Amino acid sequence: MEFDYYYGSQADQFSFIRIPRMLLTEEIFSSLTLQSKMLYSVLLDRMSLSIPYSRK
Repeated sequence: MEFDYYYGSQADQFSFIRIPRMLLTEEIFSSLTLQSKMLYSVLLDRMSLSIPYSRK
């Protein structure tokens, strides 16, 4: 059995951004555009990357 290995930036193709389920299912958020929901998800992702650095 042979496995392909990913190095450096090749692994970036498997990254993802989480979209909170409530943005898609709750009525209160139904007036938001898909673009605004995606923007929120991107900002949430960036914030989670910054949190470890702010605790130093």
